[in-house]
Amino acid sequence: MAAPRPLDPKRLDVVSFAAVAGELAGTITADAMLRLASATLPPEDGSPRPDVQWRATGERLPLAGAGVQPSLLVHASTVVTLECQRCLRPIRVALRADRRIFFVEGEDAAAALDAEAEDDVLALTPALDLPMLLEDELLLALPLVPRHDVCPEPLARAFRDAADVAEAAEHPFAALAALKQGSRPN
Repeated sequence: MAAPRPLDPKRLDVVSFAAVAGELAGTITADAMLRLASATLPPEDGSPRPDVQWRATGERLPLAGAGVQPSLLVHASTVVTLECQRCLRPIRVALRADRRIFFVEGEDAAAALDAEAEDDVLALTPALDLPMLLEDELLLALPLVPRHDVCPEPLARAFRDAADVAEAAEHPFAALAALKQGSRPN
């Protein structure tokens, strides 16, 4: 019997890892996650980006419609800086990804089971790049519209007051009418 592959997060044998109920944990520097770094801003104070803390646990569990399959329970967390979509100032956001992922033979089977399962289902690969999977999960955890609960600076106002808003709404072509009247000969 061949010895199982060592537990290398960059080339993880998911079947063996799940069979022995393996556990891995560690830290990945934020700079090593290039896609996450390009989707976020560097910290305002010039400090390095916070590291990503992660953990993965392997298990063999039943998956509806597929019997017992290898799975990973993954957790990753970090803090990123994004741009508030309200005030356009930096905002620090705590990202957390917790997900159970099942692995099955074949892309077609994975797609069909993924549509029906509550957990994610991926096609089994001989050597899974766990850091890349963790980065994918963190990218999916990014907020669609990041914003402060209360922005640190007052927002610029488009109109001087509510009367300007009401007047503009009542007379949308007032400026055009004034131009037209000014161009008529008297």
